[in-house]
Amino acid sequence: MKPHEFRPPEQELARFRGRLAVAVGVVLLAFVVIAGRFFYLQVVRHDYYHTRAEDNRITLLPIVPNRGLIADRNGRSFARNFSAYTLEITPSRVRDVEETIDAVSQLIEIQPRDRKRFRKLLDESKNFESLPIRTRLSDEEVAKFVAQRYRFPGVDVKARLFRQYPEEQLASHVVGYIGRINTKELESIEESEDQANYRGTEHIGKTGLEQSYERELHGETGYEQVEVDAGGRALRLLSRTAPVPGNNLFLTLDGKLQAVAERAFGTRRGALVAIEPSTGGILAMVSSPTFDPNLFVDGIDPQNWDLLNNSPDHPLINRALNGAYPPGSTFKPFMALGALFSGKRTADQAIADPGYFDFGGHRFRDDKAGGHGTVDMVKSIVVSCDTYYYRLANDWGIDGIASFMAQLGFGSRTGVDLGGESTGILPSPEWKRKRFKKPEQQKWYAGETVSIGIGQGYNAYTPIQLAHATAVVANNGVVFKPHLVRYIEDVKTGEKRIVEPQPVRRIPFRPEHLDTVRRGMIGVNQSGTGARAFAGAGYVSAGKTGTAQLFSLKGGTYREGSVGERLRDHALFIAFAPADEPKIALAVLVENGGFGATSAAPIARQVLDYYLLGKLPAGAAAEDEDASDAQ
Repeated sequence: MKPHEFRPPEQELARFRGRLAVAVGVVLLAFVVIAGRFFYLQVVRHDYYHTRAEDNRITLLPIVPNRGLIADRNGRSFARNFSAYTLEITPSRVRDVEETIDAVSQLIEIQPRDRKRFRKLLDESKNFESLPIRTRLSDEEVAKFVAQRYRFPGVDVKARLFRQYPEEQLASHVVGYIGRINTKELESIEESEDQANYRGTEHIGKTGLEQSYERELHGETGYEQVEVDAGGRALRLLSRTAPVPGNNLFLTLDGKLQAVAERAFGTRRGALVAIEPSTGGILAMVSSPTFDPNLFVDGIDPQNWDLLNNSPDHPLINRALNGAYPPGSTFKPFMALGALFSGKRTADQAIADPGYFDFGGHRFRDDKAGGHGTVDMVKSIVVSCDTYYYRLANDWGIDGIASFMAQLGFGSRTGVDLGGESTGILPSPEWKRKRFKKPEQQKWYAGETVSIGIGQGYNAYTPIQLAHATAVVANNGVVFKPHLVRYIEDVKTGEKRIVEPQPVRRIPFRPEHLDTVRRGMIGVNQSGTGARAFAGAGYVSAGKTGTAQLFSLKGGTYREGSVGERLRDHALFIAFAPADEPKIALAVLVENGGFGATSAAPIARQVLDYYLLGKLPAGAAAEDEDASDAQ
């Protein structure tokens, strides 16, 4: 076409119409795609995006419930809650944590232990969590910080409920303590059905009743529906579901009896368990030394943790449940009862005690040179005649001994409602085969049975097992499971769920057999090894002293001052009273205390005096009155 030549109008119009049709088609197609997308988003996916929009508009804020209380049988508080202000930092919202802490410390006192505890929490937590740098702020400190709040993004003052243990060290191993949820516990919660119920919760029971009754004490988490703007700021409260407080625990424990027992130990290491034979309710449980559970509530500082964790006295271990000790001569009444039960001995059957028992070329010596003369069963308990029980064990055999002792609960957990209970060691050929790897170590030798008869050898039992077995004898063979919780109170309804004591089993002891053992144990406290400790008691009690050897003398004579303090013998004592109708049965252990008659029996006397007569040791009455006033 020449430059100045024009196309026909009809041709140009056709070309224009074609282009217009294509453009209209593209526009219509775009509108169809957009309409389809709108239909998909607003109709097909309506529910999904409506939920997402609501989630962006509405935030659910968890409301942590009040934790349940713990009190003794008389209502004495052992664990309660109080409200206080904390200064908290959210690490993910601050540029530099250390600089922020330094700046805040110009307003609020932050001590080195606060910083150490914060760093420990920071290592254990996720960085978007709010962590306390200072707890229990005063009103003046709160006002001072709030006035300068704008300077510290990521730092807030929050009102929180704190756990408090008003009795401090008293019964701390029983009550236990709470602490911040660690990574392992968080993973366990996320895998459980309780995940939703722990939203917003930062603490959980770590030991004692706080741990074993965590589900009861925790309660049900509530929540608030709050409308927020695009910046996440709250606009208005839409709805609120109140939390349900945790249930309260009322214990079988007698707080005053517990205080008497702990005071009786003084600075000595050991354990005591006192049980009501007719129900299995635990009246007192002592592990000495003890500790203050309040140290753990906010996160224990490194200095205190080091003192507790590295102490040679191991105050964090519950000796009553976890410590396994040779029972010594406290084993003899159970041996005597088993001999009668199995027909290996009669009450009147006597031996001539020369002061030793020869077996397999080895001489097993009695504690009294020259022996005790003619000894029947009652006298064997009263004078604690080793020779009598050497012979009995040899005649009875290890299988018979192990079978009978298992019925009394030795070598198995009692089932008490606390975690971490040890099984102890009830020796037998089967146990030895499992315990040792080398064939020559797995063989059971007859001479080992002889030592078992006097509570030595491989014998190792927990104080609660000794107390439990003593309670079974006191209760004429009726076995109750030891327990600490008397009833659980539902805070919402006021309903009390009583822990009804039910007999676990009944061992068919004959009354005359029980009477023989009881007479022997009464004799111990009237004329035997326990007589000095129980002189002038206003009640008749049945008991048995014991001394468990730790240090091998290799044929020499034991002299307490010649061995190191922690190698000295353990002192033990078991008892029940009144002897005719027992209301309390107990076991006492004093680590490295020497003789049971001089170390353990006096502790038992103080406990029985208070429980049966209401009699307090000299000087204790004023202390107890001061403690009550402080409450």
